[in-house]
Amino acid sequence: MAPYCVLAARLRHALNSGVRRYHVAPVLCQRAKVAMSHFEPNEYINYEKLEKNINIVRKRLDRPLTLSEKIVYGHLDDPAKQEIERGKTYLRLRPDRVAMQDATAQMAMLQFISSGLPKVAVPSTIHCDHLIEAQAGGEKDLQRAKDINQEVYNFLSTAGAKYGVGFWKPGSGIIHQIILENYSYPGVMLIGTDSHTPNGGGLGGICIGVGGADAVDVMAGIPWELKCPKVIGVKLTGKLSGWTSPKDVILKVAGILTVKGGTGAIIEYHGPGVDSISCTGMATICNMGAEIGATTSIFPYNDRMKKYLGKTGRADIAALADEFKQHLVPDSGCQYDQVIEINLSELKPHINGPFTPDLAHPVSDIGAVAEKEGWPVDIRVGLIGSCTNSSYEDMGRSAAVAKQALAHGLKCKSKFTITPGSEQIRATIERDGYAKILREVGGLVLANACGPCIGQWDRKDIKKGEKNTIVTSYNRNFTGRNDANPETHAFVTSPEIVTALSIAGTLKFNPETDYLTGADGKKFKLEAPDADELPKLEFDPGQDTYQYPPKDGSGQHVDVSPTSQRLQLLEPFDKWDGKDLEDMLILIKVKGKCTTDHISAAGPWLKFRGHLDNISNNLLIGAINIENGKANSVRNALTQEFGPVPDTARYYKKMGVKWAVVGDENYGEGSSREHAALEPRHLGGRVIITKSFARIHETNLKKQGLLPLTFADPADYNKIHPVDKLSIVGLKDFAPGKPLKCIIKHPNGSQETIMLNHTFNESQIEWFQAGSALNRMKELQQKSS
Repeated sequence: MAPYCVLAARLRHALNSGVRRYHVAPVLCQRAKVAMSHFEPNEYINYEKLEKNINIVRKRLDRPLTLSEKIVYGHLDDPAKQEIERGKTYLRLRPDRVAMQDATAQMAMLQFISSGLPKVAVPSTIHCDHLIEAQAGGEKDLQRAKDINQEVYNFLSTAGAKYGVGFWKPGSGIIHQIILENYSYPGVMLIGTDSHTPNGGGLGGICIGVGGADAVDVMAGIPWELKCPKVIGVKLTGKLSGWTSPKDVILKVAGILTVKGGTGAIIEYHGPGVDSISCTGMATICNMGAEIGATTSIFPYNDRMKKYLGKTGRADIAALADEFKQHLVPDSGCQYDQVIEINLSELKPHINGPFTPDLAHPVSDIGAVAEKEGWPVDIRVGLIGSCTNSSYEDMGRSAAVAKQALAHGLKCKSKFTITPGSEQIRATIERDGYAKILREVGGLVLANACGPCIGQWDRKDIKKGEKNTIVTSYNRNFTGRNDANPETHAFVTSPEIVTALSIAGTLKFNPETDYLTGADGKKFKLEAPDADELPKLEFDPGQDTYQYPPKDGSGQHVDVSPTSQRLQLLEPFDKWDGKDLEDMLILIKVKGKCTTDHISAAGPWLKFRGHLDNISNNLLIGAINIENGKANSVRNALTQEFGPVPDTARYYKKMGVKWAVVGDENYGEGSSREHAALEPRHLGGRVIITKSFARIHETNLKKQGLLPLTFADPADYNKIHPVDKLSIVGLKDFAPGKPLKCIIKHPNGSQETIMLNHTFNESQIEWFQAGSALNRMKELQQKSS
């Protein structure tokens, strides 16, 4: 079909530039259609609409546009009237598609079922990747997961069939790799219920992580709201070479911007250095942009993307993108809100951590820094793969390092695991010998799934509380994230550096300068790895793991047992009663970092992601209580006894007492999991007050009818004590841009008044008043029927 697209576009270009205008035959335009994916042959890429919207907005703004702006504004619901101001206004958008991973899809589909709609309005998919625990190896772990999670997989499969959602079965791979291989393309706008959805920016798409309620809006055909993002430009010059990899770009950027420096912004990479990075390498960089709080990240369309599209069977999309390339790259002279410049020729390999992904170190320095800080230098486990680094190129570069060690009679001193990103990657690295090399050096190939990256790791080599170090090619390294052990010092770096360090067994090894001793006693130095970015042969697709939704799923039955411990149908949250929130107790005043892992832990809790009441038993169990410096230990203000956070919240709910949480900076950073918003709402919470919020979590709180508020003066955090009572007054006059008043009542009878800011717009205030966004959706449906 591509030649027709090309011909039609060329005719339009030629004729529009001439004196006379001719009509291009409708039949030609019709034949020029290109499907968004092989799996949806009747859903077409609409670059014409993108082009039309961009032209409307460019004329209105009368200035050059960044690439991010082109794609975002190109998906506006009303480009002619939409108010557009970066960092200020809320945009109403029409994304092209939705993707959900199995842990978040459960709640998203339960909410969609509650909406009463018969079928999704846009192409949507479910991906089974989060519920497979790493234990014994790929095949055994996959079969065990299928047995344990049969009820959940059956629910997702039948719900997908009934509502028109494609279903990727367990073993198919990690959601973001599947999207890159099949669904992302230049200019697409895709939302996904996982914070690392920006991975698709490696193919020139605007791919944004959201909560399940946002996904429901899009699947319901409702315009999706996003605060107009600022745009941070990262200009790349020079060229990657040697041990330096694409991962080092984002590790460097994370060190510059920190975990909240990208909040409210899209990171847009540009400059001559871009062309030295493979498509999957660009995806790696975009993926980990989530760790700096960015809305998403993106690269401009280029030949590396075209090459990847061709190798993954989408040459027709590449041909169409070529014709519309002017809309898939930034305008000359466009302005960024901030610009960072990185010379790739000077960039050195990096390793970030522990306990936070923005603590950046050159690999050459980490050994000395670790010794100075008292971090364990001996590496217990090296882990490569994850949604961030599991491409063919990643596996090839790691195998190139391993092959050198084997040639000198060496194997890994540390335990070593490999996680292929997809069934296609697994099958191809098996065929091409990479998997064999990685096994021979001591590696264990795990299932095509998230595994240890998200805490799905049945780790046996240490005891909980034992101080140790692991190195990974993952994206996050929060306390206890990978193995639930708060004393595990996790460092993130590139797969090839992980492999080299695992062979050496220590953080004190620098592969650029240091020598290893072979089995023959002779010293040797590892050469910088080199590997093909794509296989010379075609990709081996492996097993067929996709379930198409039927054309008519209305007769499909979806089972949710009322006695299930894994799944639970949702009940609507209560509406706002029209009164101020008076004398709320403080469930916990959080000290320091509080990610969504702290608010709603993953790992063993993943099995309850479809059962709101059961998973609420992990509410804030990882957060540190400022009153006693402990996790999961808070004072019950009614009994004066200390106990677990969830138990205390349940007690308050039983007694009809409303409560609030007080937090620190960047509250809710990390995963997109909306359970971190659903749980406090379910257990009676009403207000979350912090110094600042991470973007996705703030939106998730709003969607569930909670009030996320920030201190007008961050120093007011110190005025609130865990034993105080809080009142939010003036809610009858709740309005966009108008701060709310908070009265702090101390136990001695004294009071203080502080002001709290918010980012609610008019429609979001209606969510609060209705009790949730889903409640408001139903109200509007009833009015229109």
